Amino acid sequence: MSDSLTKKEIRILILEDNPSDAELVLLELRKGNLAFTSKQVDTKETFLKELSEFTPDLVLSDYSLPSFDGLSALKIVKESYTELPFIFVTGSLGEERAIETLKSGATDYVLKDRLSRLTPSVLRALQEAEERKHLKRAEEQILQQADLLNIATDAIIVVDIEHKVLFWNKGAERIYGWKTEETEGKNISELRLTSAPSELEEALKIVKDRGEWKGELHQLTCDGKEIIVENRCTLVRDYQGNPKSIFIVGTDITEKKRIEAQFLRAQRMESIGTLAGGVAHDLNNVLQPIMMALELLRSKFTDEQSQDWINTIQVTAERGANLVKQILSFARGMEGEHTIVQVRHLISEVQKIIKDTLPKSIEIYTDTPKNLWTITGDPTQLHQVLINLCVNARDAMPYGGRLSISAENLFLDENYVRMNIDAQVGPYIAITVSDTGTGIPPEILDRIFEPFFTTKEYGKGTGLGLSTVFGIVKAHGGFINVYSEVGKGTRFKVYLPAFETGETKELGDKRTEGLRLGHGELILVVDDEAGILEITKATLEKYGYRVITASDGAEGLALYVQNRLEVRVVIVDMVMPIMDGPATIRALQKIDSEVNIIAVSGLKESGESAEAAGIDVDAFLTKPYTAEMLLNTL
Repeated sequence: MSDSLTKKEIRILILEDNPSDAELVLLELRKGNLAFTSKQVDTKETFLKELSEFTPDLVLSDYSLPSFDGLSALKIVKESYTELPFIFVTGSLGEERAIETLKSGATDYVLKDRLSRLTPSVLRALQEAEERKHLKRAEEQILQQADLLNIATDAIIVVDIEHKVLFWNKGAERIYGWKTEETEGKNISELRLTSAPSELEEALKIVKDRGEWKGELHQLTCDGKEIIVENRCTLVRDYQGNPKSIFIVGTDITEKKRIEAQFLRAQRMESIGTLAGGVAHDLNNVLQPIMMALELLRSKFTDEQSQDWINTIQVTAERGANLVKQILSFARGMEGEHTIVQVRHLISEVQKIIKDTLPKSIEIYTDTPKNLWTITGDPTQLHQVLINLCVNARDAMPYGGRLSISAENLFLDENYVRMNIDAQVGPYIAITVSDTGTGIPPEILDRIFEPFFTTKEYGKGTGLGLSTVFGIVKAHGGFINVYSEVGKGTRFKVYLPAFETGETKELGDKRTEGLRLGHGELILVVDDEAGILEITKATLEKYGYRVITASDGAEGLALYVQNRLEVRVVIVDMVMPIMDGPATIRALQKIDSEVNIIAVSGLKESGESAEAAGIDVDAFLTKPYTAEMLLNTL
C-alpha cells in the first residue's frame, strides 16, 4: 500500500501562518519521495474554501494561528469530511494537549523539531484512510447483499463458530417466526428450533468436521408449531483458512412433504389393493371346491348329525366368501350394474334401516335438498357405503350422540383440486356422514382405510368396513375426505361425480357468474396449514380482494392491530396449535367488538361448539371449501 501511495499524486492542504515552517514541511515530504501537490492557507475562510475546491487527501495543521486554531479546523473536518486524515504539525505540544487532539479525532501529531516522523505518519494516515474506504465499500456491498438475501423466501442464517447468530434474514423470520432483533447475538440453541436440540447441534458439528451438511430437520417455530425444513449448511473460512462462521440456508418443505405423503398413501393403498386382490383370488380358489363339495356331501350323508356338520361348514364357507367379496371390493371395486341413482332416495332408505337398528340414544338427522343431482352407480354398493359409515359412527358413540347424513351439489373448481389430488374439476354430489363420537386420533387417521386395520376389540370387527367403503367409492370415480377431532367427532365426506346433464354443464360454464367479486377490500386469513393459506390467498386475490395471512393466532392478532382500519373480514381456523380459533376470536373481539369474523373448521359441530362457548361469529365455513363457497360466504 505504501508503494502505491508514493506513486500516486497526493493533494495536501497545509494550515500554517509561517511560510518558513510550511517550506520545511514541504521539503521533508519531498525527501520522502512523495508525489504531491499542496496549498497553504492561514485563515478560516481560505481553509473552508480550499476544503471544498482543492478537495485534499490530507490536512497538515499547526496547532495555534493568529486568527484561527487547529482544534477548530479539526472540528470542521470531522463534521463535514469524516474520512479526511488530519495531522497536527506544531512547535510544541504538551502531553495533555496531545491527548486532547487525538480524542478530538486527529490522526496523529508531529513536532516541528522532529519532522523526520512526518513522512511515515502521512503514509500511515493515508493507508488507514484507504483501508477505511475499502471497509466502507465492503459494508455497503454487504448491506446490498443483505437486502437481496431478505428478498429470498428461504431462511438464510449465519452463526459464528460458537453458534451465536450473526445474520437472520426476512425469510428466516417468515419460516420460524423469530424477528431479527430477537435473535441477534443469541446462541441458536436458545431459539429451540428443534424439539431435540441435539439434532441441530450434531448437524453443526458435522459442518465443522466436514465443511458442509445437508439434510431435513423437524423444526419448531417460535410458537411451537412443527415444520419440516431442508437445511444446507456450509463452513465459511477466513483468509488464513481458519473456520469463521457457518452459513445456513433453510427451505420450508412442510407442504411439499404433505403432498408427498398423499401420493405415498395413494401408492400404499394401491399396493395393498393389488396384494389383497391376489389373496382374494387364491382364497376363492380354496373356497370354490368346498362350496361345490358341500352339495355332494349333503346328498351322500343324510343323517341328522352329518347334516348339522355340513350346515356348519356351509355357513363358515359362505362367511369366508363374503370376506373375500369385501376384500375384492377394496382391491378393484366390485363390478356391478351401474344405473342412474337418486341420492335422496338412497339416503331415505338408509335412514329407515338405521332408525330401527341403532340405539335410541343416538339421534339421527338427515338433510337432502330436493334439487340434488343424480349419479351413476351400483345402488347396492352405494347403500353398503352409507351403512358401513353409519355403523362406524354408532361404534364411536357408545353412550349416544348425534348422527347426521346430508348431501349437497358441488362444483369442484381448480382451487379445490389443488387441495386434493384425487379430485377433478367438475360437478359432484357430496354425501356427509358425521357423528359426535370419540373421534379418531391423528396418528392413525392415515391408516383407517387399510384392510384389516381396526382399533376395535378382537372379534368385534374385521377391519374391512372402511376399506370396502374406500374401494367402492374409488370404483365409482369418487374420493373420501375424513376430518376428525378427538373428543368432538368425525366427519366422512364422500364425493361422487354427478351424472352429466344440461344443468351440470351449464353450471360448469357459468359457475363464476353471480359470485360477489371484491373491490380491493383487505382480508386477513389465519390458518396453521401453509397450503390452505396459499390457496385461499390466491383465490381471494384472483377475485378482487387484497389478502394478508398469518400462520397462528398470535401473528393474526399482531397483523390485525397493525391493519385494523383496513381489514374488513378475518377468516379464522378453529383448530390451531398454541392459540386456537376460539381464543383468537375472543382476543380479536376484545380489540374490536365490531370485527367481522368467518370461522373455519373441518367439523360443522365446531361451529355449534363455538356458539355454545359464547363465541359470536358472522359466518361459519366448513373445510374443504371451493372458491364459490368462500366468496359467497364473504
